[in-house]
Amino acid sequence: MSEENNEAVAEGAAQSEAANAVGLNVGDLAGLRQIIAVAAQRGAFRAEEMEVIGRVYNKLNAFLNAMTPAAEEEVAEETTEETETSEG
Repeated sequence: MSEENNEAVAEGAAQSEAANAVGLNVGDLAGLRQIIAVAAQRGAFRAEEMEVIGRVYNKLNAFLNAMTPAAEEEVAEETTEETETSEG
């Protein structure tokens, strides 16, 4: 059982390293969401493309909304740790 856990952790770490090597993060995805919204507002997409684009936008938006609370918690934890370190 622990071998499976170790393999899962190693695989997760490898995926994380690959994502960092590429340089794509939540901020980049938020930028893509904004780009889609602006392009749609300006009429950059044809009517037959709107369903697919809307589906991708909704998935991206749901992902970012799910990630936002986690990111805010991480920042709060880091701030608390820095405050404790500087006070101690």
